[in-house]
Amino acid sequence: MSPTGPAASDFPAVSAHGHVTFLGAGPGDPGLLTLRAVEALASADVLVAEPDVLGVVRCHARAGVSAPELTVVDAQSTAAGVPVLRDAVNLVMEAAKGGKRVVRAVPGDPGLDADAGAEMLACAAAGIPFEVVPGIAEVVGVPAYAGVPLRDAQGADVRFVDARTASDRCWGEVGASDATAVISTTLDSVAAAAGELVAAGRKPDTPLTVTVAGTTTRQRTWTATLGTIAQVLKQAKVLPSPEGHRPVIAVVGERSSAAQRDQLAWFESKPLFGWKVLVPRTKEQAASLSDQLRSYGAVPHEVPTIAVEPPRTPQQMERAVKGLVTGRYEWIAFTSVNAVKAVREKFEEYGLDARAFAGIKVAAVGEQTAAALVDFGVKPDLVPSGEQSAAGLLEDWPPYDPVFDPIDRVFLPRADIATETLVAGLIELGWEVDDVTAYRTVRASPPPAETREAIKGGGFDAVLFTSSSTVRNLVGIAGKPHNVTVIACIGPATAKTAEEHGLRVDVLSPEPSVHKLAEALAEFGARRREAAKEAGDPVTRPSERRPGARRRRSTTT
Repeated sequence: MSPTGPAASDFPAVSAHGHVTFLGAGPGDPGLLTLRAVEALASADVLVAEPDVLGVVRCHARAGVSAPELTVVDAQSTAAGVPVLRDAVNLVMEAAKGGKRVVRAVPGDPGLDADAGAEMLACAAAGIPFEVVPGIAEVVGVPAYAGVPLRDAQGADVRFVDARTASDRCWGEVGASDATAVISTTLDSVAAAAGELVAAGRKPDTPLTVTVAGTTTRQRTWTATLGTIAQVLKQAKVLPSPEGHRPVIAVVGERSSAAQRDQLAWFESKPLFGWKVLVPRTKEQAASLSDQLRSYGAVPHEVPTIAVEPPRTPQQMERAVKGLVTGRYEWIAFTSVNAVKAVREKFEEYGLDARAFAGIKVAAVGEQTAAALVDFGVKPDLVPSGEQSAAGLLEDWPPYDPVFDPIDRVFLPRADIATETLVAGLIELGWEVDDVTAYRTVRASPPPAETREAIKGGGFDAVLFTSSSTVRNLVGIAGKPHNVTVIACIGPATAKTAEEHGLRVDVLSPEPSVHKLAEALAEFGARRREAAKEAGDPVTRPSERRPGARRRRSTTT
C-alpha cells in the first residue's frame, strides 16, 4: 500500500459519472509501475490504453476488466507507418458517464502527455471526477537504464526536447548552451536532431547516446558524437531500416561519454541480457524460475511439455479421499501443485472443503506446493527446511512413534510416473503408505508453429532442461534445438538423455535445483560476455552467431 495514498478499497465511490484515473505506465519495464498504479488497476472496471501500454499494465487488472480496442483516427500517420490511436477520450468519457471506474494508462507520465491533458480537461468540463497517478517519464527512466546520468556533482542544466514539436528557437537555445539535452525522437530522425544542434552552435564532437526500447530486454544503446551518429547507425546496420520510426531517447552532453557508460551500463550488462530462454515446464512450475531468469536480463518463454489428466482408474483415489474423512490417515503428503489440484477437485466433487483436513497432518514438498495448499485453505504442518525435494522432505519427516501417533498411515497422492524415493523413505521411518495415482502426466500438445520453428532454427539463445522427461517431450513435440542454442541441464541423468538425443550440453547445474541451474546459466553468460570484451569482439547473444560457427563446450560444475 502507498504510504500516503488510500488503499484500492478507498477509491472514490462511483458517482453517476463514474471516476477516471489517469495513470503513468512508465517507460516500458512493468516493474517500474508505482504501488498506487497497481492499486488503481486492481479496482478498474474499464482499462483504456494503447497496445504497448496495455501489455505493461494488464497483468495488474482484475479478471474480467473491459479493455476496449483503440482505433486509428489519423490516416496520414497510418500511411507513414505510425498510426495514431486517439479515440481514447471518447472511450473514457462513455465509460465514465456510464458510472464505471476507468483507468486511462499512458506511456511514461501523464503530465508529459499532451493528449492526456486534453482528456483531463474533457473530464473536468463534463463534471467527471478524476485523479492522476504519476509514472516514470521515458526521458528520465530510459537514460537511467542506459547508464547515462543526467547530472553530476557539479550540477548542470537539463533540457528536455521533443524533436517532433521543437521550434527553431528551441533548437537554437539548446544548441547555444552547454546543458545536457534529452531528446525524444525516432531512430531515423536522430541524425537530423544532431544536425540541428550543431547548426545552433554545439560542437560536432559532443558525446551522444541513443537508446531504443529503453527499460525493456530489447534495449539497445549506441554511443557516438553529434557529428558521427549517422555513420555509427549505418555501420551498425541499424539504418536504413523499415523500423526507422521506432522512438528513441538521445542524450547529448559529456555525461553520455563512452568511458562512463562502460562503468554505468548496469542493465545491458546483465549476464543474460536479451537472451531468449526456453523453459520447457508447466506454467505452475515455471513461475519462480522465469522470475529468476528475468532478474538476469533474460526473456523466458514457457513451453509446457507435460499435460495433466485424471487417472485411468479413479477408484483408488476415491477410496483414499473417503479415507481422509473417516480417519484412516495420520499424514497426507503433497509432492506437487498438481497433486493439490487433484485432491481439491475430488473434494469439490464430493461437496467437501478444507475442513475435511481437520486432525490430519499435512506435508508439502516445497514452497509452491505449500502456496497451493494455502490457497485451498490448508496450512501445511511440514515443509522441507532444506532442499525442496522428496529427499529434503524425508530429512525433516518424523519417524513413526506408536506412543504419539495414533495412526501409522500416510496418504501420498502423486503422478503416475513419480519415483519411489519418498515411499521407500517413509516405510524406512516406520510408516505405512497408501501410494495413490492422483493424476497422469502425458506429453503436451505441440507449441505453435512459430515456436517450433524458433526451436529448430536457432531462435532461442538457451534452453533449460529440468528432467529427462522434459528433454524427451520437448524433442517429441517441437523438434531438436538448433546447435547454436546453449543447452543447460539440471543433473547428469538429464544431461545423458540430452546427449542421447544429439544435443551438446554446455551447462550442468552443480546441484539438482532449478534455481541453481538458472544461476549456472547466468554464470555461463557472464563468462561468455567477458571473453568477448577481452577479445575486443562485440557482445552478442548465441542466436546472433554466424551460421555454422563453432561453439566451445563449457560445463559449469
